Amino acid sequence: MITRTEFLAYINTLLEPERFNDYCPNGLQVEGREDISTLVTGVTASEALLKEAVDRNADAVIVHHGYFWRGEDARIIGMKQRRLKLLLENEVNLIAYHLPLDAHPNLGNNAQLAALLGIEVDGRISGMGDPAIGLCGSLPEPVSLAAFTSHVRQQLKRDPLVIQGHERQINTVGWCTGAAQGYLAQAAELGLDLYISGEISEPTVHMARELGINYMAAGHHATERYGVKALGERLAEQFGITHHFIDIDNPV
Repeated sequence: MITRTEFLAYINTLLEPERFNDYCPNGLQVEGREDISTLVTGVTASEALLKEAVDRNADAVIVHHGYFWRGEDARIIGMKQRRLKLLLENEVNLIAYHLPLDAHPNLGNNAQLAALLGIEVDGRISGMGDPAIGLCGSLPEPVSLAAFTSHVRQQLKRDPLVIQGHERQINTVGWCTGAAQGYLAQAAELGLDLYISGEISEPTVHMARELGINYMAAGHHATERYGVKALGERLAEQFGITHHFIDIDNPV
């Protein structure tokens, strides 16, 4: 068991949220009980995830996508009311880390995706925020786009959407999980063979073809499962608490 105060202090030291100009508050978003012995982690603080957490008697939930996003409706009504009611009635702490959890060099979504796909990290992609969160690297050996697509499909258990921008083999790769398709041009400027993110937009197709870079949309949820899970495992090991990672199905 660990107190909430000590728990948050450790995570904040680890992830350094003060370094980021984020779109939502990082850290404690909804206050629950003071002592934490059971932790649930997941990608998004949906009602389904919170119900699973309550069923497992969780004291805290850590997510990548929490609440109180910049520009959202501030009223506590409808869906937001139901979610907050679940947390407050059951005294469950909701803790969220967005960009800090993308960027961490070991536990972050981008670092974890690299490890899963077998990409050797050798740099960051500039222009992707301050500090930059997108990574670039290389494969152990060049492979065809079809072969690497099959590898991604096997590892993520999803069918990625692929836009072919050239016919060369894949050796160098850039990536940024989630909704980071807007950084395709920066990846192309580096001369990378492939850029991966979670989502795709209509202009992305034309950009990939005209810039001569392959693009892969591997799923927003699918690419961001691994950072929060790794963080939960680190916390369970550090403090001797129970940890459950719950993957709520999301095809996006």
